[in-house]
Parts: sequence; structure tokens; C-alpha cells
Amino acid sequence: MSSSTSNTSTHHTSTIGAIGAPSRRNTELALLVFAVLIPVFAYANVGLAINDQVPAGLLSYGLGLGLLAGVAHLVVRKFAPYADPLMLPLATLLNGLGLVAIWRLDQSKLLQSIGQAGGKATNQLIYTALGIALFAVVLVFLKDHRVLQRYTYISMVGALVLLLLPLVPGLGANITYGAKIWIQVGSFTIQPGEFAKIVLAIFFAGYLMVKRDALALASRRFMGLYLPRGRDLGPIIVVWMISILILVFETDLGTSLLFFGMFIIMLYVATERTSWIVFGLLMSAAGAVGVASFEPHVKQRVAAWLDPMREYTLSQTVPGHSAQSMQALWAFGSGGTLGTGWGQGHSELIRFAANSDFILATFGEELGLAGLMAILLIYGLIVERGVRTALAARDPFGKLLAIGLSGAFALQVFVVAGGVMGLIPLTGMTMPFLAYGGSSVIANWALIGILIRISDTARRPAPAPAPSPDAEMTQVVRPS
Repeated sequence: MSSSTSNTSTHHTSTIGAIGAPSRRNTELALLVFAVLIPVFAYANVGLAINDQVPAGLLSYGLGLGLLAGVAHLVVRKFAPYADPLMLPLATLLNGLGLVAIWRLDQSKLLQSIGQAGGKATNQLIYTALGIALFAVVLVFLKDHRVLQRYTYISMVGALVLLLLPLVPGLGANITYGAKIWIQVGSFTIQPGEFAKIVLAIFFAGYLMVKRDALALASRRFMGLYLPRGRDLGPIIVVWMISILILVFETDLGTSLLFFGMFIIMLYVATERTSWIVFGLLMSAAGAVGVASFEPHVKQRVAAWLDPMREYTLSQTVPGHSAQSMQALWAFGSGGTLGTGWGQGHSELIRFAANSDFILATFGEELGLAGLMAILLIYGLIVERGVRTALAARDPFGKLLAIGLSGAFALQVFVVAGGVMGLIPLTGMTMPFLAYGGSSVIANWALIGILIRISDTARRPAPAPAPSPDAEMTQVVRPS
């Protein structure tokens, strides 16, 4: 009897469930403390630089950001205990630094005079609270990300509706000096494209999971590339046409690049065919060149990219020309390697887009190249954790959804940073978590929530196998 008892106990302690896996929630909590303290320290620095005193709202800002981060952490600890421990602290750090930069620009007399400053930081804190509330809703109610696969084609319809809303008369609003990407309801403005990227990623993941074999295997080899069949090219042509139509009717270069790029990334991951990348690059280049040749708004952005100094000179005398690109390059140049210091730059000279599209120029001027590289490294870490989640996911839908969301996030960072730094033409999108704007902050918190849900499912230890009755019987009847 004693031998059977010892054998049974040995059997139970050797199971996977008994050994378990570390949840890493305490690691997340420790990192969150730093993610809150660094923006609070930066906030104090801005106040001392501008007014020679610690800001009066320092305590309330620190408590507010700390409370929001604490709520998010408790939700993750309760509903996603095995999730990646880095995503939440990294997003909190970026969001906190963005709040500091927006408050710093709020103090600018120049921006106040044109109605682009004053109270923006308070609004952004409210948007952050709404974003974290949506983050919590995703984790509480989305118990399993695979449920989203049921809504593949509903997601496609929903995304098209979101993208077409800005074109509806009476709803669409042109508040970004050219791009018709907003809808206005009363005093509230919403950018539907920020939410459409998440909904489209769900559709792409569900569609490609079903069609990936046909897309990967049914092809002809030509000059080292696998050419897809005509019937398989259909969805690619449709997505390409949608992105071109967005660019034509909404004059929004950034959203077009984002959606088409996200689909090509997910298509490549699903099929492992390099030919899709080549087709994607050729089609996006053809579409962009074609639209830029006749759309005045896009043409002006290309001109500002090719010769920003000429555009700046013309803007002083000729209406319709932009000085922003040159002002941003001057901001980066005056920042040098280590920056001018918090609150001691002049990025408000960029004027109306200083706290949205061009907020990266404020970081480049006041934190310098070193600080800007740190910001981009934080973005890179978020993307890396998303890709790691995709690799760890046990189901193909989860893999594709995680890589799609991570790819969309990475593309958005690239097109915004590339436009502000003069690498590519300006796109008019917002820098995730840093820039002022409710739609962007709320949508990106939802994106992080979905990635955390997928990572929790991927990292969760396998359940302990049930003990075999036959094995127990053989142990009991074995002669002593």
C-alpha cells in the first residue's frame, strides 16, 4: 500500500501542471513603476525649464498615470496571468512621455495664439483613461482570441464602413489641411482608420488561414519567382484598389500604405513566398506614383520631401506651400546628440501639427539623437514582443493576427517617423501613444490588449494530463 501511495504521489508531482510556468506579473509591476516614474521626472524637468519651478500638477499627474497603470496591471494579473510582461510597461512609458511633450507644447504662447495649445494634455489624459478602459474590456470579455475568427467577413464589412465614413456628407471633416480622414459628431472628431486597422487585421488573419495553401502552392515559377494564379491574385487586387481609392478620395497616403503593407506582411508570413513581397512593392509604388502625379495634396507633400528648403522659402510668400518639413529638420539639427533639454527647444515653430504629426521633432530637439534612438528602441521592443507572441502562438489564426497587428504598428511608426525625418513623404498619421489624438491612443491600447490576450494563451502552461486508471491498477496489484 505504501509503495502504491509513493508511486501515485510521484506520478502527480511529475506533471506539467504541478511544475507550472512563471507568470512574470511581479516583473511587469516593477517595470511599470519605472514606466511611471520616468515621465513624472520628465514633467518636473519641463516645469523647471519653463517656469523655474516644479509644476503645480505634478502630484496629480503622477497619481493619475500611476492609477491608470495600476488598473491595467491588475486586469492583466487577473485575466491574463501568463501574458508577456513587457508590453504594458512599454506602452505606458510611451503614453506618459507623450503626455509630457503635449503639456510642454501647451505652455507655448505661439501655439496658444493659433488655438493649437492649452488643455490638450488634460484631454490626452482623458483619452488615455478611455484607452485603458477599452484595454480592460478586451481582456475581460475576450477570453479566447480564436473567437474573433468567427467574424472574418463581418470584419471586412466593418472595416469598409469605417473607411468610407469620412466620405459621407455631413459626417466627414477635413481638419488636417488636406486629408479627409476624420468624422465629426458635434464637437467630437474621430479618425475611423485607426480602428479599421485592427478590424482589417482580424479579416486578413481569418481569410489567409483558410486560403494560405492555395496561395502558397498553386503558382508558376518565372525568373526565380513563384507567380500566383490569376484567381488567387483577386483578393490582392481588391485590397490594392481599396488602398488606392482611400488615397484618391481621402488623400490619405499613410492609411493606404498601412493597410496594403499589413496585408502583404501577413500574406508573406502565411505563404512564405517572397514573390508576394515583390508584387506588393511594385503595386504600392505604381499606385503611389500614379496618384501623386495628379492629386495636388499628395504632390505638395512629395515636393516638400524632395526640396524642403524650397517649400519653406515659398511658404513665406505664396499660400499653399508648407514650411513644416524644413522646420522639423531644423529641430532635429538643433537638438544634436544630447538635445537642448526638456522644455528648452523651439519645436512650436512647426505650428499646427507640432503636437500631432510632428511631435517626434520635439523629442528630437529636446532629447537629441540619443533620446530619439531610445524612443525608437521602445517602439522596436513592442514590435519584437508582438512578433515573439506570433512565434509562440499555437494556432495559425493567432499567429497571423499577432503578426498583422505587430506589422501594422511597425508600419505606422515607420511612415510617421520616416515622414518627419525626411526619409519618405509626409503621411499625416499620428505617432502611436506619443502624439495628441483620442482615436490613436484608444485604438492602440486596444491593439496592445489583443496582443496581450494572444500572448497569455501562447505562454499558458499545458494542462496536467489526467492519471491513467490502468496505470493505477497495475501499481496497486503489483506483488510486494
